[in-house]
Amino acid sequence: MELGRTGEQVSQLALGCMQMGTTTDEATSYRMLDHYLDSGGAFLDTANCYAWWYREGDTGHESEQLLGRWFAQGGGRRDRVFLATKVGGMVEEPAFDAQGRVDWGRVRYEGAAAQTLRRGIDESLRRLGTDHVDLYYVHVDDRATPLEETLEALTGIVRAGKARYIGWSNVRTWRLERIRQLCDRYGWVAPVALQQQHSYLRRRAGLANASIVDDEQLDYLRAHPDLTVVAYSPILKGIYDDPAKWVGHWAMEPYQGPDAKARLAAVAELAGELGATPNQVVLAWLLHQQEPALVPLIGPRTFEQYQAAIPALELKLDPDQLARLDAAGA
Repeated sequence: MELGRTGEQVSQLALGCMQMGTTTDEATSYRMLDHYLDSGGAFLDTANCYAWWYREGDTGHESEQLLGRWFAQGGGRRDRVFLATKVGGMVEEPAFDAQGRVDWGRVRYEGAAAQTLRRGIDESLRRLGTDHVDLYYVHVDDRATPLEETLEALTGIVRAGKARYIGWSNVRTWRLERIRQLCDRYGWVAPVALQQQHSYLRRRAGLANASIVDDEQLDYLRAHPDLTVVAYSPILKGIYDDPAKWVGHWAMEPYQGPDAKARLAAVAELAGELGATPNQVVLAWLLHQQEPALVPLIGPRTFEQYQAAIPALELKLDPDQLARLDAAGA
């Protein structure tokens, strides 16, 4: 599918590399990457902070470093993929409590100041072993830094050939519009991709969350097809396949309520009719979306999880089945 209105064709399903090098060992990571590439996949997603939070002592650079070693194996790997990485989500100092759990209340992100962006791209390129990335995201929207400073620096990075396109993640719609207005006014490079959490379930009413696509953002994206949604956590840690996770699992917290129950039931019913898993049905539903068009981003930890997701590419939903899923809810 086309990325925004760039003319760039990207894979229908992106492979997230967040866990590679930490909770997913090198051999398993390589196996997934090789299979994805050999099967025609070409959209890889990482970040300069993946993944410091799983264990004390991890640096947050493990994923980029692993991809750099994989590219170095040769076979034209780097030239065969569309590579995205991010800046702004690294933390100034990892914060853990006495039990070794992340204390998110003490986390301070690196931000999106010009110096941070320029240093970040050079360090990412070094770890990845490449001279450019195809897509460079601002990972966490930084309201403390003037957007003018961030956008001017990103434009310089693109014009220097270190990134081909830019994107934004975890951002509210009004900020996205402000970004686009500034780019238009000053001739700066504008984002072509928006990476947000998006799934079949709809976030519960009253939830304040800048990272999950809501109705307003969907409406905005329908009016601006030059932005492609890259949907992270599309199957919400696999909760659709496991009714035991529907209550109490942290990934369900933003969605709890009667609307979620109705939509979970609709997915389970259709999955039974199709002989597919509910996770596969949800991925297929996302792949069928046209307004706005989007790219689901899967982030499997094991090769078995990766294998379980791939059949969604061949799962065809007819108009009646899509209408049933769309109409479900409270």
